[in-house]
Amino acid sequence: MQLTNRSKQVADTKMTWLERIYLPGIFKGMMITLSHAFKKKPTIQYPEQKRAIAPLYRGQHVLKRDDNGAERCTACGLCAVACPAEAITMIAAEREKGQEKLYREEKYASMYEINMLRCIFCGLCEEACPKEAIFLTDRIVPSTTKRKDFIYGKDKLVEKMDQRIDVSVRQTNNLAEFKKNQSFAHNKL
Repeated sequence: MQLTNRSKQVADTKMTWLERIYLPGIFKGMMITLSHAFKKKPTIQYPEQKRAIAPLYRGQHVLKRDDNGAERCTACGLCAVACPAEAITMIAAEREKGQEKLYREEKYASMYEINMLRCIFCGLCEEACPKEAIFLTDRIVPSTTKRKDFIYGKDKLVEKMDQRIDVSVRQTNNLAEFKKNQSFAHNKL
């Protein structure tokens, strides 16, 4: 029974004495090994040396504040709905009198958590957010041995006013032009 019409010619040539003892093959392999020994090593000693990270790298999340220091998140839940790994959990609360400087809108996230063990860093939460409150930064999530340390709450996610994080590289040109126009309600503080 023939499966295909293609036939393959097999040559049954006898190996020479030198080929039978495999010395040429061994010497070729040794020459390749020696040539690699004198090349520049691709290994980077990580804590001392850091490799350049791409500008669109998706790393640790950050909850942004506006220019006045108020949290942008309004607990709409769109980021949690968009998350395919179901890593985001939030509880909404109503803003009380005297908290106008803390939160932009009447509703805010009293509890906002991201389970970094479940997160797949896809960036869909960033795209779903209508208030531009959540972004993925170029920071690497630090490793630890305890599971509870990978549950990031507002204490780790909300940016500090003295340590603002530039996320302009994650925004498109169209979005940057849109944000310059102060006539839109989205851009008003």
